Amino acid sequence: MKVGVVGVGAVGSACTMALLLRASAREIVLVDKVPARAAGVATDMRYGAALVPGVDVRDGEYSDLAGAAVIMITAGINEKAGGATDRSDPSGRLKLLDVNAGVYRDVVPRLVAAAPDAMLLVVTDPPDPLADLTRRLAGHNRVLSTGTFLDSLRFRAELARRLGVRPGSVEADVVGEHGTSEVFLWSSARVGGVPVLEALMGGATAVDDLRAAVERDVRYANITIIEGTGASQHGIGMVSTRITEMVLRNEQTVIPIGSYHATYGVTLSLPSAVGREGVSRVFEPPMSDEDRQALQRCVDTLKQAGARVAG
Repeated sequence: MKVGVVGVGAVGSACTMALLLRASAREIVLVDKVPARAAGVATDMRYGAALVPGVDVRDGEYSDLAGAAVIMITAGINEKAGGATDRSDPSGRLKLLDVNAGVYRDVVPRLVAAAPDAMLLVVTDPPDPLADLTRRLAGHNRVLSTGTFLDSLRFRAELARRLGVRPGSVEADVVGEHGTSEVFLWSSARVGGVPVLEALMGGATAVDDLRAAVERDVRYANITIIEGTGASQHGIGMVSTRITEMVLRNEQTVIPIGSYHATYGVTLSLPSAVGREGVSRVFEPPMSDEDRQALQRCVDTLKQAGARVAG
């Protein structure tokens, strides 16, 4: 199987490294607006690729994406370059939308011309409104947003740390937007079948304070990472690779992932089965009235964002 990565900056490089180390595809093709950058990353990784038999990493042009089963789109400016690192700014990643929509208007038609049957995985921030734009530009529905998969993993990790258990033991999802309006489903979060809030009540911290702390740590995790390293890249690289594997292997694995929902009229994340054709089934979890109201606010936010780039 061939996988393409378009945009070989920090995130694109992290996606490529994860694809290579996991041997997710037989061939990985890197495309960037600066060909020398794609060539440099491909050459660097190719020297180590001998340790992962059966995987070829190379740079190329859009035409070299022909036959790709999945194309990750990571092109565009990131939070640091786009000035989206202010925790007090409610727009969050949506601040990057207008600039990155311009990038997508240039990139997506080229991808579709080269690889008309590929699944397009939108990784660039903000991925949800950009996925809606990609659907319109591509003229098909084979479009996924990385959505809140990474947010959900962060949620589980923060809960697990406070509970003193492994993250894999925690069932907890974030739905809606990959951004500041995301919705934490506390009402359905479980550890060992026990409601997480009940399991946490034995601690010294008040539950409301603990909830606020967890949500703050997850909601602004990208900014914390950027403040330390300059770019939030490795987590999203691993997540994007795992989604790609689900598509390539037709896994039908259920994760919170961004896809278009006619009921809401936007791309947003809900637990969904992911396989070769993208999302095959959506499992909308039970939600409290508080959750429902938060999700509607999220939908309204995404609709307003989408209207900005609808033309």
